[in-house]
Amino acid sequence: MAIAQRRLQIMNPNFLSLAVALSLLLVISSAKVFFEERFDDGWESRWVKSDWKKDENMAGEWNYTSGKWNGDSNDKGIQTSEDYRFYAISAEFPELSNKEKTLVFQFSVKHEQKLDCGGGYMKLLSGDVDQKKFGGDTPYSIMFGPDICGYTTKKVHAILTHNEVNHLIKKEVPCETDQLSHVYTFILRPDATYSILIDNEEKQTGSLYSDWDILPPKQIKDPEAKKPEDWDDKEFIADPEDKKPAGYDDIPKEIPDVDAKKPEDWDDEEDGEWTAPTIPNPEYKGPWKAKKIKNPNFKGKWTAPMIDNPDFKDDPDIYVFPKLKYVGIELWQVKSGTLFDNVLISDDPDYAKKLAEETWGKQKDAEKAAFDEAEKKREEEETKDEPVDSDAEDEKDGSAEGDASDDDDAAEDPAASVDEDAHDEL
Repeated sequence: MAIAQRRLQIMNPNFLSLAVALSLLLVISSAKVFFEERFDDGWESRWVKSDWKKDENMAGEWNYTSGKWNGDSNDKGIQTSEDYRFYAISAEFPELSNKEKTLVFQFSVKHEQKLDCGGGYMKLLSGDVDQKKFGGDTPYSIMFGPDICGYTTKKVHAILTHNEVNHLIKKEVPCETDQLSHVYTFILRPDATYSILIDNEEKQTGSLYSDWDILPPKQIKDPEAKKPEDWDDKEFIADPEDKKPAGYDDIPKEIPDVDAKKPEDWDDEEDGEWTAPTIPNPEYKGPWKAKKIKNPNFKGKWTAPMIDNPDFKDDPDIYVFPKLKYVGIELWQVKSGTLFDNVLISDDPDYAKKLAEETWGKQKDAEKAAFDEAEKKREEEETKDEPVDSDAEDEKDGSAEGDASDDDDAAEDPAASVDEDAHDEL
């Protein structure tokens, strides 16, 4: 009876909703959220716009918007709004150390401009920072997020600062390159392992010891080791049983073309004795070489044995950032239109995952539909603007165009001239 009642409870939708709500409440109550920004009302009081590059008139302005296409027009973020500009903005949170705890850094970003060259990354900074002067030279502890430039750079940055040196991740992590919102998550654990997620899917994982050159390697190749003299590293050898066929060297490389005919106007007295031209001999196979066989003495490619690195000194706090205090966006954009939202700094990957599902996850399908509709309208407008090629008009104006063609060729297009002059000045 008790089992049957239990099954009825599980099948009850109200019971399921209550269970989900309770599980979410449990996650929220156990998670430590150091900073969370959904850019709702009052966000400007929490963020400081830097004056960096203002005196050079190169500081870009931020727009508060949900973007041209979105899944919820009330869910807004901050978006770059001017081309060829630098952007810098930051927010402060209570100073924290991730010693003996997991650090989760997460945010969503959308490149509405079909980004050619520019960043979509964010930074965590430590110590005291003058936020009004925050810029490209401001030291940071962690830099994480997508970066796109041309055809060669389309990756996720994960840069960690240790002893004032910035260390780039050695693994390639491709980023998303479309014009929709995506969630980027960096998880750093006390055992010095990490994970990088995009849209709640793990794209890369590993160890700080192996995937960054923060410390010297634990082991190195023995510099004193030498390959043994009798080590055979040739995988294939010439077959000693294979013999060159008799007469092989007598086969000519070229032979006379039997289909060639002496030209009728050929004069032997004036042109000399006619000889047929030569063509490649299909029987000629090049210099003879014995066929290759597996080397029975092959031992494999020799490599020096690994030994403990005398320069390696372990640092159990390699993962620790003891004075994290600010989160910031600092980047250069050729084309503007990058929108940031839902910034999170926490100690709980499960909470981060649920936050992503509650925001990006619920809106992604509606956003994609809005984007597809916007693209459809754009293509329709471009089609309208295309000039109509009329054969009738060509026939009507044919004779007149013929008479005036020389004059037209000689005349210079003023608009083209202006463009060329501008290009020369650039």
